[in-house]
Amino acid sequence: MKYIPNTPEIEKKILEFLGKKDFQELVGNIPKKFLEKCKIKLPEPMSDIDINKHMFELAGKNKNTSENISFLGGGAYDHHIPAVVDYLLSRSEFYTAYTPYQPEVSQGTLQAIYEYQSMICQLMDMEIGNASMYDGATALAEAAILSVGVNRKNKVLVSPLINPTSLEVLQTYLSNRDIEIEMLAEENGRTLFENLDSKFSESAALLVQSPNFLGNIEELGALKNQIQNHKTHFIISTDPISLGTLKTPGELGADIAVAEGQPLGIHQSFGGPYLGIFTAKKSLARKMPGRIVGETEDVDGKRGYVLILQTREQHIRRERATSNICSNQALMALAATIYLALVGKQGMEKISNLCLNNAHYLAENINKLSNFELAYPGVPFFKEFVVKTKIDPQKIINVCLKEKIFAGINLGEYRKEWKNHLLIAVTEKRDQKEMDLFINVLSKL
Repeated sequence: MKYIPNTPEIEKKILEFLGKKDFQELVGNIPKKFLEKCKIKLPEPMSDIDINKHMFELAGKNKNTSENISFLGGGAYDHHIPAVVDYLLSRSEFYTAYTPYQPEVSQGTLQAIYEYQSMICQLMDMEIGNASMYDGATALAEAAILSVGVNRKNKVLVSPLINPTSLEVLQTYLSNRDIEIEMLAEENGRTLFENLDSKFSESAALLVQSPNFLGNIEELGALKNQIQNHKTHFIISTDPISLGTLKTPGELGADIAVAEGQPLGIHQSFGGPYLGIFTAKKSLARKMPGRIVGETEDVDGKRGYVLILQTREQHIRRERATSNICSNQALMALAATIYLALVGKQGMEKISNLCLNNAHYLAENINKLSNFELAYPGVPFFKEFVVKTKIDPQKIINVCLKEKIFAGINLGEYRKEWKNHLLIAVTEKRDQKEMDLFINVLSKL
């Protein structure tokens, strides 16, 4: 049944048991001024047929990426999701499974997490990976906390061009721990990494996102040598799809590498649930948050999987916990695992190159229009880029909506200096016809 209401008969029995004649008597000890505030003006009851119609009408007001061409990015992207991902996720043994406390009845879930960890380590080129991080933002915050705990310094250096929402989460997590955040300088859409030696000596970690929030690829090649002489962790946040083309965090010398896993087979879904990717050097395994699944053998020599590291307070003494992550993101990790298994190494490279080529095609053609120009010409970017426009970005967004196009993100909502800047993302789903339509709409403004 869709509804399980209390019938008048059931309500009467409950009230009789409680020794109350009616509902008003039940809530009689609550002051009237509070009861008045609790009054909700609900519409009249509807039949099952009518409520279904009503809900579908409301849902129909949403503008979705199935019926609209999306150039939205900023952390959530319209990538293709193979049908088999949703099909396998919906199987009851995965869909309804909870945290695998008992390995003897959770082998399927544990193996799925183990496969996820293995693939993510290959993708990021890192030594060890965990499971159960909420999203890319909390993974980044947990990475900073880990570094402060290991290096025993109460300050972290942060690029000003990490995703603003990730920065908010980082500030929320660190403020209650009295950890100082020092923002670095920026120039021409990228972070400045000059004269950092003195800062490294007093900082637990350097946090950088590349490609950054503006889509630009940060110049990280020299940081490995700069940072290795200091007790400072190099933390890189990245786009997992970009790793089919760009250098991996492992190649760049990262101590910890995190990412938002949404591009790997996970729907945008109004902002969640998503997946936090967290990988690190093996030496940091015992300080990592979440959980790690390992492969072992039973008494008969058969392969099996178990939780080998469980560092949340529910498993161990509270004061020894590395974090208080209280949920299991295994379903989202499974989506990423299925996606990675389907596309493989060559597929990831093709998808990454499609994103790169599509983005540059669109950027070059928009740059030719009279009222538009690239905000950071000459700066390399992956699948997102910023356009500076003489037209109000909100007007552009509204006009494009009428043409069933999500034009991008108005960056002026984040910073005053980004007024009249539009952030545009292009994935492998966009074909030339769609991009040319977008260009044509912009040309008429």
